[in-house]
Amino acid sequence: MFSALIYSFLFLSAHVFSIHAQEFFQEQLTLRPHRDGTVLGHFAFTTLLKSATPREPETIRIEDTSQHYTLFPLALGQVLREYAITELHLSLNAGKWSYDRWGYPEEDGVGTGAELWAWMAEGPGASVDERWRGLRSNLAGLFCASLGSMDEQRTTSPSLTFLPEGDLPGPSTPYQLRHGTLPSENVCTENLTPFLKLLPCKSLSGIASLLNPHRLFDADWHGMGIHVRYVENAGVEVRLTFQGVFDPVRYSTDGKRDWSLHSIFDRTIQKTCPVARHSKIRLISTTDAVDVSPAPNTFNAAFSVYDVNTVSKPLDISMQWSNESHFEYPLSLDSPPPTHISVRRTLKGTEQSRGQLAIVIENHQDKQIKASYLETMPWLLQFHLNSIQVKWNSAPRDDLMSIVSYIPPVPHSRPTLLQSVLTLPPNGTMDLTIDVTKPFLRYTEHPPDAQRGWDLPPAVFRPLIIANDSNLRRLPRIYTPILLVDLATPDFSMPYNVIIMSCTLIALIFGSVFNLLTRKFVLTKIPNEPPQ
Repeated sequence: MFSALIYSFLFLSAHVFSIHAQEFFQEQLTLRPHRDGTVLGHFAFTTLLKSATPREPETIRIEDTSQHYTLFPLALGQVLREYAITELHLSLNAGKWSYDRWGYPEEDGVGTGAELWAWMAEGPGASVDERWRGLRSNLAGLFCASLGSMDEQRTTSPSLTFLPEGDLPGPSTPYQLRHGTLPSENVCTENLTPFLKLLPCKSLSGIASLLNPHRLFDADWHGMGIHVRYVENAGVEVRLTFQGVFDPVRYSTDGKRDWSLHSIFDRTIQKTCPVARHSKIRLISTTDAVDVSPAPNTFNAAFSVYDVNTVSKPLDISMQWSNESHFEYPLSLDSPPPTHISVRRTLKGTEQSRGQLAIVIENHQDKQIKASYLETMPWLLQFHLNSIQVKWNSAPRDDLMSIVSYIPPVPHSRPTLLQSVLTLPPNGTMDLTIDVTKPFLRYTEHPPDAQRGWDLPPAVFRPLIIANDSNLRRLPRIYTPILLVDLATPDFSMPYNVIIMSCTLIALIFGSVFNLLTRKFVLTKIPNEPPQ
């Protein structure tokens, strides 16, 4: 009997070890100081399910095989298997990312609000639209977000800008893209809590222990992301990210930009995550006049690397500018822009029925740049393509814009999709304008805060640097800030005035008629009283 228990224990141990050997987890924190005194903190938790492949859509109607995960997030894995998702990207951001001050982010998806896009294979089991609806609903419940509002009025297929970041299995299998945005969606602790539950060590150990919600949501900008992709000959990869821009000068008592892990996150790393194969902190330094402590495991002129598994605990990394007694926020940035192009987007016009969308794009490079331009606008703002004007350095240049595709909106049903390719000559400014129309909405379609206006999703640019005819280098996506459009709003107090007036009239008329019908009028003779 005792020997049988030993053999059973050894068998279960070997089985668990074989499952664990098929999963790989690593975590990394990137810290990058900016020239305006802020610090970017980028958390990345990557789990690889080796030798795994996405589910075929033909098997959706058939009961799926049992999935056994040790490190891979089970709740997310069930959603991916249920709807046969090949690639998935979800981002929830709060604030406006400043490309002119902070440069390119570590993660491309920094658009304000919620953004979800997924690649799915076509199949007879269920249509892509049915799986897209189910995916939105399940992710909304999983991350406590309003993703279910990404209905047909907010869903598009901009395959030119959002290319697959992984591999699509089956070269002969057709795939479709679904993309949706919610610019008014905010990120808070209700989204962070289920995010932390997907990590193997939660927030108890390792780099994830620095995810202090009181400090994360106090940042100048913060956002979280969930990225799933299939890598051929490797498996299915899930990358959970959180990035924020922190201002150590606000936390400092002496007005310096010196910072440490404790000053930014109000926490230090006390112990390592035991299941993490790699746990590293990468410190990017933009100047040599800084003092970093403790000494990193790897050091060069560009960055320093700390191996959390080997350094002494508790770990509190700090960076100090010894030659600065007080930090002054730069009023103007005289150094070259940190990005290749700069984009400004505004909605002009004071009328409530017409307006003009104006976009200004500056090319800071000595090389020609081509960029894909994407607008996914709800139907309540309609474009007039015949009014598009393109100018380069104030001179008309219609040849610099080639419209790839345009899908007009359908009121109450489908949004506008405009995809085009812009050619930006070296060192110059492009001005692009489009006339727009603001339709009238039904009174039931207005939000509760109708006087505030409607949030419009950001435009997305994907620049390409052209070194020569055969060399193209794709750069990260650039998101413009969201816009606020003011539509014609009815007087919502009028129905209440009508109701009050109608009720008053009905009460007066009904009361008079009711008294006449129910009262009995009787003549009463009053006797004469004798005189006294």
